[in-house]
Amino acid sequence: MLAKIGKYTRGYRKESFLTIFFIFLEVAFEIAIPFMIAKIVDDGIKGNDGVGNLQVIILYGSLMIVFAILALVCGVSAGRMSAVASSGFGTNLRQAMYYKVQDYSFENIDKFSTASLITRMTTDVTMTQQSYMMVIRTFARAPMMIVGATVMAITINPNLAVVFLVAVPVLGLSLFFIIKKAYPLFMKMFKKYDKLNASVQENLIGIRVVKAFVREDYEIDKFKDAAHDLYLNSKNAQKIMIFVNPVLQLTINACMLAIAWFGGRLIISEMMETGQLMSFLSYVMQILMNLMMISMVIVMVTMGRASLQRIFEVLDEKIDLANPENPVTEVFDGSVEFKNVYFSYSKTLDNPVLRNINLKIKPGETVGIIGATGSAKTTLVQLIPRLYDATAGAVLVGGVDVRDYDLKVLRNNVAMVLQKNVLFSGPIEENLRWGDENASEEEIINAAKIAQAHDFIMEAPGKYQRDLGQGGVNVSGGQKQRLTIARALLKKPKILILDDSTSAVDTKTEALIREALKKELPNVTKIIIAQRISSVEDADKIIVLDEGEINGIGTSEELLRTNKIYQEIYHSQLKGGPENEQKNPA
Repeated sequence: MLAKIGKYTRGYRKESFLTIFFIFLEVAFEIAIPFMIAKIVDDGIKGNDGVGNLQVIILYGSLMIVFAILALVCGVSAGRMSAVASSGFGTNLRQAMYYKVQDYSFENIDKFSTASLITRMTTDVTMTQQSYMMVIRTFARAPMMIVGATVMAITINPNLAVVFLVAVPVLGLSLFFIIKKAYPLFMKMFKKYDKLNASVQENLIGIRVVKAFVREDYEIDKFKDAAHDLYLNSKNAQKIMIFVNPVLQLTINACMLAIAWFGGRLIISEMMETGQLMSFLSYVMQILMNLMMISMVIVMVTMGRASLQRIFEVLDEKIDLANPENPVTEVFDGSVEFKNVYFSYSKTLDNPVLRNINLKIKPGETVGIIGATGSAKTTLVQLIPRLYDATAGAVLVGGVDVRDYDLKVLRNNVAMVLQKNVLFSGPIEENLRWGDENASEEEIINAAKIAQAHDFIMEAPGKYQRDLGQGGVNVSGGQKQRLTIARALLKKPKILILDDSTSAVDTKTEALIREALKKELPNVTKIIIAQRISSVEDADKIIVLDEGEINGIGTSEELLRTNKIYQEIYHSQLKGGPENEQKNPA
């Protein structure tokens, strides 16, 4: 674990070591001060013959002031260095998590909820950052102070030192059992944070639906339940930790009482000087106060350890999709071939989602995919840009197994437009440049025209500089789909996959998009998943999927003669005539 943590201190190790160095100096100065107090009382005020010595008082008094100032400067310097080091540590952790998530495959992402990842990058990293600062400051300071003060106390009176030497192990064991019991409760508490964040996130994303269905009360109750659940788990964890301070206070008070009793008897019997007892009590207080500080750090570290474990779950997640050693860096053409492909999300062939898929698509062909909901149409096309790997068999693009390509090269040549594709806050032009950040204005406008988006863009205020709002809330569903198609076209892909991405577009506009794609992109392989027969009727060939298997392949005319599923879909959509055809105006 320490080796893992050390990896993320890079760039801020100097500040970490300087923190410890300044703390060492601060401790040395603070430990010297009680010794000087003893000298002032015993040699300066009392003197050898009961007569005070002003020179001794001035000398050691001046040294005390200097040492106190130096201790203050070192303490401030240590605080500044620790703040820089811990902030840098937190930044490194947060960046490492964010970068790792960017490399996740869909399968990796499926293991963590969005709310959980957000909690880990915010709450957990903040907790870990605070713990790191406490460790390099307090955990470094306290042991130094305890060792130094103990040595000085034993030097003053070894017999009296036995009192706190007995108390320390008792205190340590008590803290150990408290922390051991509290740790799993903190782990459980952080999972409740995930649930709470999930409730907030879902509510904010779907706030329009919530208001439209007047479900505010329901959402408030759901949030209350999550908040109350977090409260109960937090309370259970804190109920254990509240024993830390009482145990410490009991130990400190018992030690002080015992030392005052035995120390007083030693002074009466003239076996100890008054100044020595004063400095001894100061050292004991330093020891016990630093034990209290250690207990506070332990509480923080216990929570930080739980957070750190959750962070490393993200960082240690094995990415199942990676580049081969010598990846292919060029996609030669837009041909696609499936060879005996089986796929299962569980990576076993007990119950595969796709079974025995054998399929060849030539470069420049337009292929339609149709089938009932749940027939694995989307899963099939997700294997082409290698969003998932086939469990068995092989998927070839341009005659090369997709597992042999450099991932970025492959995905830059396969543009995929989903039904619920995402737009980002910012201008339309900025969103379209996701396809090609260096695209010229002419290329952007041409892509928008092919996607039938140019006209509505020009009609709105701001035109291509119009802000879309978070998630593209300022445009309709059909407009959003056309913008995502335009964005995909700017990639200049060899393969274009439209996954039910014109479902919110009216049939006339959809026909214009299909015609423009055919005319402007004759050499691009086009794979169209659709629910409407009209969307794929003119395709070079249509694939009928049924429960993860290919049920039929052919043109629309061929399938109308030979395939029952296609016939049923065709005739069910044709019932009632054209006026009943699905229309979703943008």
